[in-house]
Amino acid sequence: MPVLIEVVTVIHAPPAVVFDLELDVDVHTASLAGSGETATTSTGLRRLHLDDEVTLHARHLGLPWRTTSRVTAYDRPHRFVDEQTRGPFRALHHEHLFDDLTSGGTRMTDRMSITAPAGALGDVVAHLLLAPYLRRLLQRRGSHVKAVAEAGREHPA
Repeated sequence: MPVLIEVVTVIHAPPAVVFDLELDVDVHTASLAGSGETATTSTGLRRLHLDDEVTLHARHLGLPWRTTSRVTAYDRPHRFVDEQTRGPFRALHHEHLFDDLTSGGTRMTDRMSITAPAGALGDVVAHLLLAPYLRRLLQRRGSHVKAVAEAGREHPA
């Protein structure tokens, strides 16, 4: 059974800036430095586009994780979607939405749906452990992107 996780971050920067930062794998890995995350892209470029894949290696919940996702939808600067092609979940669908606010900022919404392996037991683990953990990761990443975007820099110092 899929679990839906949604995190909203308001950022005082234009949607195009926030959109591009979200697709920058170096910004992504910097936001999760505590997990030792590294990223390899299918193109060798550091900013993802439609049909690009990224493989992430990290340590989460005390375990090594490896997941590969593909950008399956791309509508700059409003929305993109990445979906797991290989990894620990039966399914992972991550929609990124960027709404232009009248104040000149952006409401960035991360909407992630996960389906865990292992049937009913996996569903319980997904609800009780994985969803709260992934919510914290999305919040941490959103805060990092917000700091970078509002500082007007492409990458953190």
